[in-house]
Amino acid sequence: MGITRRAAICGLLTAGATATGITSTSAAVMPTPPADAVGLLYDTTLCIGCKACVVACQDANDLPRDPVGIDARYDAPVDLNYRAKNVIKLYHDGDQRSFVKVQCMHCIDPACVAACMLGALKKREFGIVSYDVNYCVGCRYCEVACPYGVPKFQWAAATPRIVKCELCNHRLAKGQEPACTEVCPRHAVIFGKRADLLKEAKRRLAENPGRYVPKIFGETDGGGTQVLYISHLPFDKLGFPALGDDPAPTLARSVQQGVYKGFVAPLALYGVLGMIAYRNRNKAEAEDAPHKGGTL
Repeated sequence: MGITRRAAICGLLTAGATATGITSTSAAVMPTPPADAVGLLYDTTLCIGCKACVVACQDANDLPRDPVGIDARYDAPVDLNYRAKNVIKLYHDGDQRSFVKVQCMHCIDPACVAACMLGALKKREFGIVSYDVNYCVGCRYCEVACPYGVPKFQWAAATPRIVKCELCNHRLAKGQEPACTEVCPRHAVIFGKRADLLKEAKRRLAENPGRYVPKIFGETDGGGTQVLYISHLPFDKLGFPALGDDPAPTLARSVQQGVYKGFVAPLALYGVLGMIAYRNRNKAEAEDAPHKGGTL
């Protein structure tokens, strides 16, 4: 008995759902930070915009300066690029202003990781979103996926790579803290375990309710981040996206895993198409049989 069109379609849908991990009984599990997750807490009310963190980051990560020979504080990049893993921006809201430190947010559920087809970007030790150039194919999907616009591609390099803050993980391995927090003269940005930083942020808001907007950006935004912010200005006035609490890559991950994991879905498709072709060939041969008799 040949396979029916209905059975073929059902088989294809079942194979696709199996490949992507989507079933009627499955439910998305919200990711949580690892117990040892580390991060940063940045306080806009303490930053004076000196850009010492920018210079220290460039030195600690061997990032080039352009032009060479000029004091980097006065030639600091205005936005993230291949030579800047963190920058200081200035925002205005009426007659108020605020400096903001911009770097990778080290999301608890990173969109860049979900978009990376081969795992060049991955949450590794301490929940840090780190980069392994050996797995990078230069697709730059991470640039498109990141809601904060963090990953940057080295267009001018002969062997380009993705440039982003990795929280100075090479320094952490030596028992040091990130370069940016080490040099900040006002301790506007501090380093520690995410759980401790969250407690500190809540303490500051509780003790100075008139000084801060009653919100910790990164506590739940976009599923939460390991870089947290407290501010005297609304976060939408500081360039932060309105993400809600749901992780950005939830749907992308389910689709990506189904497509890339062993290419199961394409194989299932070819199998179903093969069965249909086999059925059609047998049917055609059966219909032609009465007409293949010899002449008298």
